[in-house]
Order: sequence, then C-alpha cells, then structure tokens
Amino acid sequence: MVRLVILTSLFFLAPSSSLVTNLSSIGAKIGRVSAGPIEISNLGCGTWSWGNKLLWDYDPSQDEEIYSAYRAIRDAGVTIFDTADSYGTLELNGRAETLLGKFERRYLDEKNNNSSINNIFSVGNFFGGDISERSSEKNRQQVATKFAPYPWRVTRGSLVQAAKESLKRLDQDKLCVAQLHWSTANYQPFQEGALWEGIADVYDAGLCEAVGVSNYGPMQLQKFSKRMEEREVPIAIAQVQYSLMTARNNEILESCNDVGCRLISYSPLCLGLLTGKYDMDNLPRPGNPRRQLFRELLPGAKPLLGTLKAVAKEVNKTPSQVAINWAICKGTVPIPGARNLKQAQENLGSVGWFLSKGAIEELDIASTGIQKKMIENIFQTR
Repeated sequence: MVRLVILTSLFFLAPSSSLVTNLSSIGAKIGRVSAGPIEISNLGCGTWSWGNKLLWDYDPSQDEEIYSAYRAIRDAGVTIFDTADSYGTLELNGRAETLLGKFERRYLDEKNNNSSINNIFSVGNFFGGDISERSSEKNRQQVATKFAPYPWRVTRGSLVQAAKESLKRLDQDKLCVAQLHWSTANYQPFQEGALWEGIADVYDAGLCEAVGVSNYGPMQLQKFSKRMEEREVPIAIAQVQYSLMTARNNEILESCNDVGCRLISYSPLCLGLLTGKYDMDNLPRPGNPRRQLFRELLPGAKPLLGTLKAVAKEVNKTPSQVAINWAICKGTVPIPGARNLKQAQENLGSVGWFLSKGAIEELDIASTGIQKKMIENIFQTR
C-alpha cells in the first residue's frame, strides 16, 4: 500500500483542502535548497504562459488574475521565478519579464503598506533586532531568465546586451541567474563558444549572481561546467523537461550532482496532461498544438494516469500535486506555471509533505512502462 510520509509539523495533519489556503498566507510550507552558490525555494514558478497566446491563450486582460496567483505564491515563500527574454507571442515578446518586474514592485508596495502599522509594535523593534530585514532578504524575488541563442547573437557582447535589456524590462539591477535557453551544438556549433563566453561575461559584469543552462544534456553540461570553472563562474542551475512522462531522467540528475548545480524541472505536469483533467473526450481546444499531442500521448499514458490517480487518492492529494511532489522527491525544483489563484493554490498543495519510498517506486514503474514518452525539446542535447 502506498503510504504518505509526513515530515513537517502537525499542521500538515489537517485536510489538504484547507492546508493550502491557511499556510499560503504565512509562508510556512516552502523549503529552501542549495543551487550551486545560492539558495532558492524548493518550488518555483514558470512564466512561459505569461504572454503566450498560442499554447496558453494569453490576453493582457488576464494580468490581474495572474497577479492574484503571483501574490499567493510569493506569500507562501516561493522566490525563484523562471522566465526568458523570448517569452511572449509576437508583439508581446518579453512580456513575462515585464510582468515579473511589475508584479514584484506591486507586491512589495502592498506588503509595505500592510505592515507599516504592525512594524511599530513588532518584537524586533522592541528589542532592537532586524527580524523583518532578515526575513525580507530570505524571501526576496529571484529571477532566473534565459537568453535565446537567436541566429544574430553570434558575439559574446550580444549576451551582455541581452542581459541589460532583460534587466530593463524587469526594472532591476541584477539577475539571480542568467541562463542560456538552449544549446546550438546540434545545428550551429560555432555559435556555442560565443554563447558560453558571453554568459560568463554577464557574470563578470556583475549582472547576475550565477549562471545556468536549459535543455543541456549530461555531456554538454559537463563541457559547459568545465569552461565555467576555467572562467571562475559559478553554475547554479540546469533545467530540462522533467516529469513522469519524460525519459532519461536519472542521467541529467547525476550530471547536475557532478557539477554541483540544482536540476530545475520544467513542465513537471507535461503541459497539463498529468493533471488528470484531459482524456480522449476532453482535449485542449481545436487549434491548440497540445490537442494533437495529447491525442497521441493519452492512450499510452493510461496506466500511468491510473496509478497517479490511485496514489493521489491514497494520500488525499490531487494528481497534479502528486506529480509535482514526485519531482521534488527526486531532488529537483519543479517550476509549474500558474495563471490564476486556483492554479497557484493547487501547486502550493504539492509541498510540505513527501511521498513515501513505496509510492515513488510505484510511480517510477508506471512511468517506465509508458508506451510513448513525451517528445523532447527539439534543442535538447546529449
């Protein structure tokens, strides 16, 4: 039988339906993990959908709803936000970065306004401490943005310029992590060297705390790590598509451990397929690329989805919460997206507890038996 191992306080014995709402306001659920030289929250938030019309039907009128999700996530203690200079469709290019900066400024303004009176009577003030300052530093927003290796970015200086443009959209002085969005090794290898030197130059210019990569396989990550070590540039994260629907999970995990960085798992819900909301009679809208993809993947994923639902029922969680927690148990930091308060609360319900070893093994077996895995990113390297 699948058993849930509760590793947190007795608060987590409360029903899960009330757990997310109660704890999201005090930030008691989110843990902290190392990522190279820095520390980040053990759950992040991806912003791919913020500005994406094609896959996620984004419209600027949704911004207020997205902010409600952002506020709940920040209140819960999530600090690491993954974004990219290419996120946003056509005229909305860079929209996700713009919203991240705008949302954080609004969030801090609201927090300052709400706490101004309370601070007068705080324990720290009475005893001369700086409790609020220490708490604020630990909970500061951490932006990890990715720079796309566009064909015209063939010089190292183009990466430094890209970082400055991202910071301008964010209205910030420094990135937490500057990342290469993908490797050009598979199709334009001569560009790769300039990208590596450029991302190191971004660090040397004081524009980021550390660097990272996305869609790099174990071999390419090792090569990148060697060059960064020569440049004395710290690597914080490497991210790949990582979920119960993907293949070759263990290889990249081992490589991250070797180079001393944290694996970020993007699309931990496989574009929504692992939420349990979709079946052959309920697919994404016509015209959405996910519709055909799900049509191809769902038949072979039925045993896995059945196991996921059974485990979820056993531990009194939802399938998506179990899928995200599985990724956390593997040592990764998942970055599910959230475009409204309901989705944010759903994601927050995936932390504060851990699946048992038996449950993880059961899910691993079901994942291994998938007839057709999720397709890899076309830029994924070995």
